[in-house]
Amino acid sequence: MLHTRTTPAQRRRALRDRLATGRLLLMPGLLNPLTARLVQDTGFEAAYLSGAVLAADLGLPDIGLTTSTEIAARAQQTTSATDLPVLIDADTGFGEPMNAARTVQLMEDAGLAGLHLEDQVNPKRCGHLDGKTVVPREEMTRRVRAAVEARRDPDFLLMARTDARAVEGLAAAIDRAKAYVDAGADAIFPEALADEKEFETFRAAVHVPLLANMTEFGKGRLLDARTLENLGYDIALYPVTLLRLAMGAVEDGLRTLAAEGTQESLLPRMQTRSRLYELLRYERYTAFDSAVFDFTLPPGA
Repeated sequence: MLHTRTTPAQRRRALRDRLATGRLLLMPGLLNPLTARLVQDTGFEAAYLSGAVLAADLGLPDIGLTTSTEIAARAQQTTSATDLPVLIDADTGFGEPMNAARTVQLMEDAGLAGLHLEDQVNPKRCGHLDGKTVVPREEMTRRVRAAVEARRDPDFLLMARTDARAVEGLAAAIDRAKAYVDAGADAIFPEALADEKEFETFRAAVHVPLLANMTEFGKGRLLDARTLENLGYDIALYPVTLLRLAMGAVEDGLRTLAAEGTQESLLPRMQTRSRLYELLRYERYTAFDSAVFDFTLPPGA
């Protein structure tokens, strides 16, 4: 109802235990707290908050304009609506190592199960765009060490993302990943690998959980879950899929409404009122007040 059934500590432990199974974990990116409910109801075991989606939700490009407190506030709203463990994109940590340390504690307080930090410079950009720049390896290792030292819950997952493949090559990206693990990272996010061979090479070289980013319209081919599992990856990430689906549907709907002057032809494509109320757990609020849900929906609503 107004709360989740699990604590943040339980959800962090659940994510750790799930990763320990060696089975691929599919992780959709969320739009908002309501989509967190939908992801949970559909049977997924974890969810993600993308920096690109959080920025787009504010009408901003993904270039480091959001702040740690803005994303922590959105994260807290989201974790209050789902019992799934949620991983968040914490960009570069929002500044110096001390900023990364503060970010970790903000995200812990927001109820998240973990975060990832990346080795781009600020202002950053989408990992699948050209023209990226990465900080020196030593600077990123300081960022990671600061995050590790700031963490209060040892189950809070600290993942390091490297964007070095497109800038310095695959070998350098692997070397960076190893250095980040030595600095205390629990898992690695190798961004924008080019093909299956590169995924395979990275997996053979790095011996912690690995995340495969299956973002659409990116640098690499979209690999299915079976392929990723066979390659030995631990998380398949779909960071912007729901945003693109939703915005595509909204845009089509607006054009139809403008052209036809009615939404009648769109009704079969809409989520029904009854399904929305089901997701909101509307009826359960009668535990507080029997008058909250004392109506009958019209047929087909």
